[in-house]
Amino acid sequence: MSAKRILHIVHSWETVRFELLNTRISDLQLRIEGSPLEPLTRRLHKELEAKGIAYKPDFYLTDVWGCPDREAVIGIPFYLADPRLKLLEEEQTGEVEDDKTVMMFLRHEAGHALNYSYRLWRLPDWGEVFGTFSKPYRDAFRPDRLTRQFVRHINAYRYGRTYAQKHPDEDFAETFAVWLTPRSGWRRRYRQWPAIHKLRYVDRLMKKVGLQQPVRIGRKLCNPVEKMDFLLADHYGKKSKYFRRSARGYVDDKLREVFPVVRGKRLIPAAGLLRKFHKDLQQRVVRWSGLEEQEATTILKKLDSRSEALGLQFRPSQSGEKIMDITALAISLAIDFAYAGRFTG
Repeated sequence: MSAKRILHIVHSWETVRFELLNTRISDLQLRIEGSPLEPLTRRLHKELEAKGIAYKPDFYLTDVWGCPDREAVIGIPFYLADPRLKLLEEEQTGEVEDDKTVMMFLRHEAGHALNYSYRLWRLPDWGEVFGTFSKPYRDAFRPDRLTRQFVRHINAYRYGRTYAQKHPDEDFAETFAVWLTPRSGWRRRYRQWPAIHKLRYVDRLMKKVGLQQPVRIGRKLCNPVEKMDFLLADHYGKKSKYFRRSARGYVDDKLREVFPVVRGKRLIPAAGLLRKFHKDLQQRVVRWSGLEEQEATTILKKLDSRSEALGLQFRPSQSGEKIMDITALAISLAIDFAYAGRFTG
């Protein structure tokens, strides 16, 4: 079996999918910084700055798009912070946002954030233009697809581009998003629509408040990713074991047997042990399995990366025992590969 073949099995999508589904979302260590989302959030800030708006909303990862009730902070779906999770989201739900759609949502949510940060809905003329902010908010509504009283922006809901009709708050956010979008040509596009008076109002309002300090900065978060301490499989309502058979490079169960949960102030990362004794482990794997050095290295790197991802640890007094255990495990997995072409057990 070639090293390329082993590498393919170890990092196959079937294996990665099963590993992800069996991981708590809070343990995925997801961050906006350094992720594919970071340049998009920066782009939003630049668009706001280009429109003369000094305020830059903050972002956090959660389960759905949105700003918490009257809190000026933008929640972004966590799966957009990791290409693997984007692929899984598309596989499980049938769709996932591309960069263009992400920017549409960010501009929409920025409208909410500006509304909440400056308490714009309290202005008498805001209510005259968009309606009563305290109007009951309902998830279901019956839009008029022919009306030109509202702008058309987001097209990611079953209602098509009629989301502005859902509530005055959404009407403002959608209008703001159209106004903010670079090269949207809103003056020309909507010049014959009654909705133009809303866009002109937003234009005047932003010139008035753009350089002012916000009244309130969002602090209350709804379902932040750090507190989503349940399996990704549960998020999708899936039975993760359904995917086990095809996960030919899955090693998490075996690693947890070698490094069960322990408590103590002085614990050693399991990944550190694998790196420290990598050369010795590699030689023993090659000797007893018949694999080449590069093939053995692929297996050891897999154990290393999964040990780190799982946060496995052990007590210093167990070092000798754990070296023997991990050596036996590595050899066992190598023999599996050599004779079965997969990890078994």
